[in-house]
Amino acid sequence: MKKFSQMAIPYIVWSILMLVLPMALIAFYSVTQPGNSIISFSVTLEHYVKFFTDADFLIILWRSLWIAFKTTIICLLIGYPVAYYISHCQERVQNILVFCITMPMWINMLVRTYAWIGLLSQDGLIQRLLKMLGLGNTELLYTEGAVLLGMVYNFIPFMILQINTTLCKMDDSLLEAAADLGADSIQAFGRVTLPLSIPGVVNGITLVFLPAVSSFFIPKLLGGGKYFLIGNVIENQFITVGEWNFGSAISMIIAVIMMLLMMCVHKAEARNQGGKEEA
Repeated sequence: MKKFSQMAIPYIVWSILMLVLPMALIAFYSVTQPGNSIISFSVTLEHYVKFFTDADFLIILWRSLWIAFKTTIICLLIGYPVAYYISHCQERVQNILVFCITMPMWINMLVRTYAWIGLLSQDGLIQRLLKMLGLGNTELLYTEGAVLLGMVYNFIPFMILQINTTLCKMDDSLLEAAADLGADSIQAFGRVTLPLSIPGVVNGITLVFLPAVSSFFIPKLLGGGKYFLIGNVIENQFITVGEWNFGSAISMIIAVIMMLLMMCVHKAEARNQGGKEEA
């Protein structure tokens, strides 16, 4: 048993170096500010006060949470039927469809987002199709819709794969038992398939919502600087302005908000599962 526990040491070391230390450094920067010739730094909560007392930052935070929420809902509404269809295909067809979904992910996300600039621009393919339909001169690029489209396109594979994995693991005999008890296909889906797929839905929501909140290059490229999200603010503070302390404070605020939201989601899932077990 001791030999097996020792195998976890490299993972623990890697986690400390790649996760714990960077987060500790960001937390340190967020509560300090440069000092003078006598002291190198001083502890302060000024950066947090600055964020929560500035209406512009709060508006950008709300906008980021709202577009991440819309991205997650769209990915769920599209991803669940796709995952459901894939799970009911033959194994060979399932492998092909999963391959088709994962293949674009082999390409760098930045490159995939750049491709949408060409598609949505005035001389792009989508604009040409709209002109053929008599709907030309519609502004597609550098809008909220373009940002939302880019996020859904980049993050929807995570939703589909998580839900599909859960559905594929489901015991088909449960559906047969539901049919034997007189349940039709809709009732079997609502009482058996949907509840059992909730863990996959929760994992999909987590993997879509978290990167959508902090995304910065998608709104930067497809929003053209007109649609500023909290990820762009953090990038701007670190790279352009050079305010590492304030940027770290914003990063910590976003990290806490995302952890609280995910805790609420998982608590709701646990409560739902507990209620089903009691029933």
